[in-house]
Amino acid sequence: MQKQVLIAGGGIGGLAAALGSSRAGWEVRLFERAAEFTEVGAGVQIGPNVVRRLQAWGLQSALQAVAAFPERLQVRSALTGAELAALRLGNTAIERYGAAYATIHRADLHGLLLDALRERTGVHLNLGHSIVHHAQDGGVVTVRVTRHGPASASEGGAQDLLIEGDALIGADGLRSGTRMRLLGETPTRVSGHLAYRAVVRQDALPQALRSQQVTAWLGPRLHVVHYPLRRGELLNVVAIRHGQPPADLDSWDHGANAADLEAALARTCTPLQDLIRAVPQAGSGWRLWPLLDRPPVAGPQEMAQGVVALLGDAAHPMRPYLAQGAGMAIEDAAELQRALAMHDLEVPLRLRRYALNRWQRNARVQERSRRNGRIFHATGLVRWGRDTALRLLGERLLDVPWLYRGDGSSASSL
Repeated sequence: MQKQVLIAGGGIGGLAAALGSSRAGWEVRLFERAAEFTEVGAGVQIGPNVVRRLQAWGLQSALQAVAAFPERLQVRSALTGAELAALRLGNTAIERYGAAYATIHRADLHGLLLDALRERTGVHLNLGHSIVHHAQDGGVVTVRVTRHGPASASEGGAQDLLIEGDALIGADGLRSGTRMRLLGETPTRVSGHLAYRAVVRQDALPQALRSQQVTAWLGPRLHVVHYPLRRGELLNVVAIRHGQPPADLDSWDHGANAADLEAALARTCTPLQDLIRAVPQAGSGWRLWPLLDRPPVAGPQEMAQGVVALLGDAAHPMRPYLAQGAGMAIEDAAELQRALAMHDLEVPLRLRRYALNRWQRNARVQERSRRNGRIFHATGLVRWGRDTALRLLGERLLDVPWLYRGDGSSASSL
């Protein structure tokens, strides 16, 4: 009998988990609270380690249709504008790592995963449903699902359903209910960093500000990164500075973000300030996102217990300074596929194998991301040493072979 996996969450991690599970021969039931699939946010960078996974799922053509493939990554001083170092991407990345380095809008990445899922049989996508409780017993997991929306309202409120499955995958994000029930209440950490994100049409920018490469501007207690999206038609701009979030972000007037950001970058070089001012002038607004994370994964038990496992931000939320948040979720899903396809093992052992093969790599990426944040935002002598090292070592310092060459799929013991 075909086994059934239940998946909490319909973001990038949830869709990737569903695709990997389906390709492993499992029936999939995915539950997403929202009434329709949407992906908020802006752009993401996906390194060769992630592109290889998408290729293995037959998504190379779909990726090429919507992504951009920068030829170069450069690092510049936010104070002087001088180039500190550069890394060749494009064909160089393909030659080194067997796949390209891509930049893509989150909605486009979400869309290509969703399209791939809709082509598969045995995949049931349940919108307007959220898993509010789970319990596992005797190799079976039972979830209580609440159905939201107009239909349930007309019937006297939300309706609860009990559904059984052979495994539950919590891909329900930073504030994962699955994680809370599995590991207990573990509060997220406030990083003290604020991210301002915007996407602007390149043809709405002055010619001098348009770009088809990845550029990172490093300054004291701040940095800015921008890169092309959607075949180069769009420019994704992210500015991150030290600061505390507003008390009530839900009611925050994002119209004030432009002035706040311009004030925070007042000491930076003219080209960078020109770019920041050009974003609202081109008709795009800045959205403010406080950055939160958790301590690095401490062991496989934090990613799987019994027939319940965590994936993506539910397991290992990370800061964006290694550009691998979405990438680690997709790697998780690829490893989940390998584990679920081990049909000679009981399901708890399959999920244990998944966790064993993923936790250390995820923890390393989490910790390296935090370290990069300290380096990006360095001040004083540390900043001087960073800039000197970048000028001297250049590409050798920017390349990350351990990350781009691997995907955490090494064999492990049970």
